[in-house]
This record gives sequence, structure tokens and C-alpha cells, in this order.
Amino acid sequence: MERVIVLAGGMSYEREVSLSSGRRVADALKGAGLEVEIREADAGLLPVLVEDPPDLVFPVLHGAEGEDGAVREVLELLGVPYVGARPDACRLAWDKPTAKAVMRAAGLATPESVTLPKGVFHDLGASGVMAAVVEKLGLPLFVKPTRGGSALGASVVRHAGELPAALVGCFSYGDAALIEKFIDGVEVAVGVLEIDGTATALPAVEIVPLNERYDYTARYTAGQTEFVTPARLAPAAMDAALDTALRAHEALGLRHLSRSDLIIDRDGTPYLLEVNVAPGMTETSLLPLALHAAGIDITRVLSSA
Repeated sequence: MERVIVLAGGMSYEREVSLSSGRRVADALKGAGLEVEIREADAGLLPVLVEDPPDLVFPVLHGAEGEDGAVREVLELLGVPYVGARPDACRLAWDKPTAKAVMRAAGLATPESVTLPKGVFHDLGASGVMAAVVEKLGLPLFVKPTRGGSALGASVVRHAGELPAALVGCFSYGDAALIEKFIDGVEVAVGVLEIDGTATALPAVEIVPLNERYDYTARYTAGQTEFVTPARLAPAAMDAALDTALRAHEALGLRHLSRSDLIIDRDGTPYLLEVNVAPGMTETSLLPLALHAAGIDITRVLSSA
């Protein structure tokens, strides 16, 4: 393998994160002696892939363009090998309620939730629907778009009066809301990396935001979050978290790499929040922190691609 194209950018809300991730991945691959080109997923991409196909494509696109399987479907049509999950698996993971259903069927714990499109609040009356949600799930709640990442449109609701504003913020980034029972505990991320075809859970990264919210600013502003690797978990809780990430990776049919976001409650039970098929690779992203803690270079993922 000599030539790799890194796909980064796109037109999603996470464009800048993707560009930062792409540059970091490209630098790592260049450091390993590979010829690397960063390209956008635009009209100029297909002619390059057809006329001068690379040995491998490394998609680092975030948001719908990079995580819903569409770009990977085109790569499959062209017969170009690439890093990461195949289209069907991407579609499962991209839609959070669908992914939750798959994970529950696999016996994995995930917060109790409801999924409601924006139209339901308009058609049935927002106040009545919100009251039913609070009655069913209790407080606090966590509200987020059913699709998307980087905590965009996500918020904690501790009082019923905060729910309308949380839904307005959520619907700014999507047409449906996933409303979950808030789980109080330690937030961790567990990466899974396939090396020579074997899936391995990386050290869990504990997330401690300074302002108590791991929002967009806390994720991508240096110094706004403390990351502890390995996470400060009891041995049994650590084993359960790593096992959960591996089982989620398998249940969703992912390959090469993924990152599971979990909350470990006070009893040590891991609750799976979501699974990312295109984890961020910026200097404050979680998968690179786990790779560093494990002493593994990102170029090792190429051995399974």
C-alpha cells in the first residue's frame, strides 16, 4: 500500500471537525511513508477514483455525508477499498433509535427513551406530548437529534420547564428528537480497533468537562475537558465497558474501527449511548487518546482494511 486518499470536509454542521480530523490522519499516514492526498467528497472526487484509483480511501467525514453510508456505497460501486464500516452497518449506527433497538436486541443496556418527530408536537399539542414524556421517563432527561454528532442540538433537561427550549434546539439540527432518561454516572468512550482482523477494545477514556457539559465547545476546545486514560473505573466496571463496546461493534456489523460512548452508573453498569462509525481524529478527540494510551499508531488500522 502506497497511496491513500483521506476524505474530509463535507457540508455538514461538523465540517470543521472533519477537516481537522482529516489533516491529523493525513499527517500520521505521511509520517509512515505513505503518499497521502486530502480530498472533499465533491464532483471532483469520482474522476480521480476512476482514472487514478488509490490503494485505499480513509473516510474521515462526519455528519450525514460521512456516516449514513452513502459515500461508502459509491466507493463500493467503484470497487475502491476503504477504511471503516460498510454502508448497511453505517445506516444502522447513523440512526440512533435504530441502533438502540439493535443494541437492546443484543442484550446491551441503553437508556429508556422515546423518539418523536417534530410534527407530533404540532399535530397533537406540544404541552400534552411533553407532559406525557415527563410522566413516562421522569426527570432529568437528555434530548438530542436522532441523527448527527458532536453534541449539536443536544441538552440536559433537569426541570420540565426546560423541555420546550431543549426541543427547539434539537429540531434546529434534525426533524426528530431522541429523548432519553438521563443516566447519572461516569462518561467514558471506548474505541474498538481491528488489527489483522481481530477486534480489540482500547483503553476507556474518562470524560470530565470543566463546565459539567460535554458539549461542542468542551469537545473541541483545548483545556475545556479533562481526559483520563484509562478511566477511573473499578475493574469489574472497566471489563463491562470494554465488553459492551466490543459487543456493540459486532452487533451493528461494524469493521476496522468504531467508538462507543457510554455512561457507567453508580452500580458499575454500562449504558450504551451511541456508536460512531467515523470517530473524530482531532487533537482533543477520544479515539486518538485511546490509541496513544495503548501505544498503537493509527496506521495499524490499515492492516485490516
